[in-house]
Amino acid sequence: MALHYRCRHCGTKLGSIEAHSLSTEQLGFNQLTDEERQEMIVYDSEGDMHVRAICEDCHESLQRNPDLYENDYIIH
Repeated sequence: MALHYRCRHCGTKLGSIEAHSLSTEQLGFNQLTDEERQEMIVYDSEGDMHVRAICEDCHESLQRNPDLYENDYIIH
């Protein structure tokens, strides 16, 4: 199983991990609520996990412009 991290706002690929034996606790997913987990994590037909996170650029933009949280995507 592979984990693929992408920015939820701009779609930038943040990285991938080949995770054959990592648990949800090791990945920190146990810290998420059920709602957060459903919003952030998607499994594809091959069993790979796709995680929607936030890149540094979008994080900085959101800190400077909190109104951007109303948008699904941020265009840089």
